[in-house]
Amino acid sequence: MSKTRKQLPLFNKICYGMGSMGYSSLSQTLNSFIMFFGTSVMGISGSLVGIAIAIASLWDGISDPLVGHLSDRTRNKFFGRRLGYVFFAIFGVALCNLFLWNMPNGNQAFMFCWLLFFMLLQETVNTFFSTPMSALGLDLAPDYNEQSKVQSFKTVFNIIGMILPSILLFFFMPSISIGVQTEYTQEGFVAIAYINSSLMILCGLIGVFGNLRRVQKNNKIESMYNEKQSFKKLMGGYFDVFKKSSFACIILGYSVSQMASSFLTSIGMHLFTYCYHFSSTQISLLLMCIFGGAIISQPVWIALSKRIDKKLTVITALSVVLMGIGTTAISFLFRTYIDVSIIYPVTCFTIFICGFGTGAMYSLPISMYADVVSLEKYETGENKSGAYLGYYSFTYNLSNSISLLVMGFLLDLIKFDSSLPVQPMSVQKGLGVIVFCGCSIALACAILIFSKYKIKRADVLKAQIKMGERDQEIIEDS
Repeated sequence: MSKTRKQLPLFNKICYGMGSMGYSSLSQTLNSFIMFFGTSVMGISGSLVGIAIAIASLWDGISDPLVGHLSDRTRNKFFGRRLGYVFFAIFGVALCNLFLWNMPNGNQAFMFCWLLFFMLLQETVNTFFSTPMSALGLDLAPDYNEQSKVQSFKTVFNIIGMILPSILLFFFMPSISIGVQTEYTQEGFVAIAYINSSLMILCGLIGVFGNLRRVQKNNKIESMYNEKQSFKKLMGGYFDVFKKSSFACIILGYSVSQMASSFLTSIGMHLFTYCYHFSSTQISLLLMCIFGGAIISQPVWIALSKRIDKKLTVITALSVVLMGIGTTAISFLFRTYIDVSIIYPVTCFTIFICGFGTGAMYSLPISMYADVVSLEKYETGENKSGAYLGYYSFTYNLSNSISLLVMGFLLDLIKFDSSLPVQPMSVQKGLGVIVFCGCSIALACAILIFSKYKIKRADVLKAQIKMGERDQEIIEDS
């Protein structure tokens, strides 16, 4: 196989990873804080916030395969398949983010409409950035082991971006404990939004222009793959994907596992604020433990995946997360009997365990998906990585929208009241049940689904060697 085709230079890996760092920070802020921002800061009911987020998340899922398919069919000598969409989306994402957090105060109906409109707009421009950007990673390095490295680089920068909101929370929210009034202000979230939008533009441009020459170089190879799928048949192809067991295992396994993440991040702010009574500084450090564990774990999971393959590594990682959730639940049960000076470091450690296991889920499932796409490309001669990643994102967003909708209604069901600085014990218990039961059930189901994955390393390597030989012939002939 050609060395040029097999190996991606370090410079391209760094630029590709860094390209999503600003988007990662912006998205993590949205995913972690929008439920809390809507209910506790702006005073919108949990049901309305859940409905708005669920509708936007569902639309995000629907638009993902459409944009992915569009990028698959795009031919541009300067930007290639993907980078043109990424370039223009950078600025749209940054602008919409500012409008979303600058929500004016008003009645429930007005704030719900504002939230819904700008969430829909935000998710639309997000799709034009994230789906082509993810597909670009599959295009740049199709080799089995090299793909893991590329996704690992992206994961490290993504996690750095995911840590940034916790650091920004530390600086822009006053460090006082809940007791008299909420410490979180809209002004603080707006300041964070301005920083995130600036990072989005800076890092996004690095990702585009850092890989532009590589994309232009690959245009000759990519031009040999003819996209035969019509736009009309695109969503029908989504159901065909589930007839292929390997695709289905990765899509469903990842989507279900991320439901656990949704429970922990979206309701976790409520849990640590109103049940543990941690200050904003303590919560920001707690969030850093999650993402710090995810970063530290990257070389561990990559090395393990080479030793025991990706499937068993993912199952091991999910088991570690499940263990972390279980130990955190124990700290929750004893939080009223143990002094905060003891319960806080214990909780930091258990959350670190969760983050350590979660680290594998940022890189390995998408790497496994790239392997399956490579096999499909070898068998059919079609490069549909954008559309397939759209299917991947659609299923995740569908499950995410359902879980967020359920969480919003559950907040109202347990009678969570944002006007109360100290919630009744029944509400605190309800928050614990939502987080720990939701996470545990989702993780157990994800482990079961991933256990059905059947593709072996040898299958992928054989197909990629054949594709490399074919690509080399195209280069030599041209």
